[in-house]
Amino acid sequence: MDIIFNEILHLWNMTLTVVGLRSTYVQASIILVCYIAAYWIYVLGVKKRVGSRLSKIPLEHPFTRLLPRLSRLLFPLFAIIFLRICLSVTEYFGHVIWLMDAAITIAILLLVYSSIREFVSSPFMAGLFIWFGIPVMFLHLLGALPIVIQALESMAISVGNIRVTLFGLVRVLFFGALLFWLGRASNNVGKDIIRNQSNLDVSTREVFTKLFEVGLFCIIFLLLLNIMGINLTALAVFGGALGVGLGLGLQAIASNFISGIIILLDKSLTVGDYVELDDGKKGFVREFKMRHAVLETYDGKDILVPNETFISSMLVNWTHKDPKQRYRVDFSVAYSTDVRTMVELVKDAVAQHPQVIGGEEVPFEERPDCEIDSFGDSGINMFVEFWIEGIDDGKNRVGGDLLLIILETLKQHNISIPFPQREVRLLNDD
Repeated sequence: MDIIFNEILHLWNMTLTVVGLRSTYVQASIILVCYIAAYWIYVLGVKKRVGSRLSKIPLEHPFTRLLPRLSRLLFPLFAIIFLRICLSVTEYFGHVIWLMDAAITIAILLLVYSSIREFVSSPFMAGLFIWFGIPVMFLHLLGALPIVIQALESMAISVGNIRVTLFGLVRVLFFGALLFWLGRASNNVGKDIIRNQSNLDVSTREVFTKLFEVGLFCIIFLLLLNIMGINLTALAVFGGALGVGLGLGLQAIASNFISGIIILLDKSLTVGDYVELDDGKKGFVREFKMRHAVLETYDGKDILVPNETFISSMLVNWTHKDPKQRYRVDFSVAYSTDVRTMVELVKDAVAQHPQVIGGEEVPFEERPDCEIDSFGDSGINMFVEFWIEGIDDGKNRVGGDLLLIILETLKQHNISIPFPQREVRLLNDD
């Protein structure tokens, strides 16, 4: 008890001595001035400029989300810079700088903590950085990290010629999670930036997006191998085996990847096209992946089509060159109908639909047209051809509306739609 009491008393006396020093108050004043200067520059210089910049950037641009987060980190960053400058000056004149050194350490930790809160949305990764990454950085700033590493290195398990240490295992797990999180975040931001380049067409943007994704994955994979201590030059030994694997087991994957690149480069298929496959499946192309494309049907289903299918089989691209499509609806009228008058009535009625292309300013060949299809058993078979913008389905479904319009027009002008007719004769054997 006496020893503990003496230690506490000693620490108390040291604290009183430090508090009573004039240099302590000087350092505290310098720290306060640095924070005031950093806040003044942030509010008057950076914050206003960022606000004016954001007003000129479209809301869907990724910078509208990135710039405010970065700007909020500039205040602690400026404070660290000013503190470091003052620390160097006071060191040059040989003054005691323990308080400023501690202030810089705390400021760096607070900057890291703020960065995690701003940019890490995953609860697991945020907890990993806060409860593992920040303590490691704190030990590094104090200079105690080598001692901890040495202790972890001593805890090892040998399996044959392989020696697995606790430090190596922790390093691989931490930096592996960090690299994959950075890769995923960078991939999302990079693809958003590329897809917002309006000076590039859709196909070119998708090609650069795919190449960026593949390149980023390769870089992360190589960095992870380096962290694991694997010599990258040894990968050359497996080059031949990898080539054989691509030729045999990975042939389909490689074919789909290369087919996706070819599709995007020759612009035969782009995002937003409505296509019909050889097997009858239809849908809008919503996204190109490394291995497949996503087709969205009108009934809300997503069809995953391998990229090779678009190269090796026949398909119909309804909207490749022109979004306008021509459709027809069929109906019948009685043989007693004045067909010439009825045709003009039906064409005028169909042209009144808001989604049907019609009017005097439209070329004659694109206006609604009503013609005789054939002479049936019960009446004259007619059809109406018309053009619309888009596909006759979903929100553009007009076929049912036009049938109703034709029916109402025929009834309004007393034109009958014939029913099947049969003539029966009774023969008398006598």
